[in-house]
Amino acid sequence: MKYNKSNKRMMLFSGSSYPGLTDKIAEGLGINAGKVTRTKFKNGEIYVKFDESVRGADVFVVQTCCEPVSDNIMELLIMIDALKRASAGVINAVIPHYGYARQDKKAEGRESISAKLFANLLSVAGMDRAILVDLHSATIQGFFDVPVDHVTAIPIIAKYFKEKEIKNGVVVSPDVGGVKRASIFAKRLHFPLAILDKRRPAPNMAEIEHIVGDVEGKEVIIFDDMIDTGGTILKAIDMLIRHRVKKVYIGATHPIFSGNAIEEFENSRVEEIVVMDTIPLNKECKSDKIKVLSIAPLLAKTIKKVYYYKSVSELFKGEGLV
Repeated sequence: MKYNKSNKRMMLFSGSSYPGLTDKIAEGLGINAGKVTRTKFKNGEIYVKFDESVRGADVFVVQTCCEPVSDNIMELLIMIDALKRASAGVINAVIPHYGYARQDKKAEGRESISAKLFANLLSVAGMDRAILVDLHSATIQGFFDVPVDHVTAIPIIAKYFKEKEIKNGVVVSPDVGGVKRASIFAKRLHFPLAILDKRRPAPNMAEIEHIVGDVEGKEVIIFDDMIDTGGTILKAIDMLIRHRVKKVYIGATHPIFSGNAIEEFENSRVEEIVVMDTIPLNKECKSDKIKVLSIAPLLAKTIKKVYYYKSVSELFKGEGLV
């Protein structure tokens, strides 16, 4: 849709998944989040209405894929459809945690590639651009036929660990698929990299057989994109302890913490778990071992770059990420 740049205006709206994060982003942008009416019919169907005009505006809708994941995805699609039908100028979906990202390929016959399906649904609904944070696989960007700005929390988490002044550290990738991510993180800290050999006999199950790299006597940071049930990382911690590491830390972007993950980590030998606020932590997720850093300032900067037609990659120059 063509529109007059001289009349540009930015509008920010929140889905129901994490309004607190949207408020932080709005504060960074120096604006207020717009008002939306949301309700559900008796049978669970979602109703959305924007309470102010969006005609011709550059609209940013923030919705993360936390529980209930499928409901939040459906609400986002309905919001995008409503914006399109209300003649919004540009519709930007800001998705701090992209749902169904682990289903990005067919590992076996007769499986769905749900990450691609989600991308298709967003485009069909009317989304013009996506802003995503630390995808499970960077190749998911290729599932979109619209521009995607893929930003990373690696510099934020790395800065936190730098301030700990760890003298004899090593970064550990929990599997081969996360090597590139962990390698970038390791370079930021000037630490060597070790890799765990992991097998998945079934979803949410993991077996770790070997460690590639020297970890004995070192302070280890296991780095990954998400923590779900924690099964993989808990087994990694046990194996690293058996290899006589000095301390174990965890760094991850998305704190899903399904099931009794928090309790399991509380009873483990991990020193600290550093995560981002891309997903709201449940009230049950209270632990002195968890440190939450905010992704909101980075998302606010990214939105400004997108709105003013400036390079998003400028945010990461010198970080070894572009």
